[in-house]
Amino acid sequence: MKILTKTLIVSLTISLIYFSSCISNMSFDKAMMKAASELNESCPIMIDQDTRLDNAVVLPDNIFQFNYTLVNQTKSDIDIEQFTSRMTPKVTNSVKTNPNLEAYRDNSVTMSYYYKDQDGEFIVKISVTQEDYK
Repeated sequence: MKILTKTLIVSLTISLIYFSSCISNMSFDKAMMKAASELNESCPIMIDQDTRLDNAVVLPDNIFQFNYTLVNQTKSDIDIEQFTSRMTPKVTNSVKTNPNLEAYRDNSVTMSYYYKDQDGEFIVKISVTQEDYK
């Protein structure tokens, strides 16, 4: 789980660098799209030996989603309930307390973390909504 926490922090930092540089000159939605697009130019990115950030997307309803692959695991290798119960508080706390996410929080963005296994099979999506961080 330490590795996955690192994954979260790195991905947020990467996207925020792009996001911060463009938000002042355009609408918030366009700034998020630009941030995702610029981040995706660097993807895929190996976050650690087991986790790859494949891309980021902006979805309807003010959602910014990071898409990850756990490159050395299959869905059957993972205790999904345990993974979710450990990651959700960590992800939520990071979204709530990271000062670099202030613009996302101020604009009620849902931060979503989508995980799939090495075969591309969906594992879990963890979403942090405005109700979770306000």
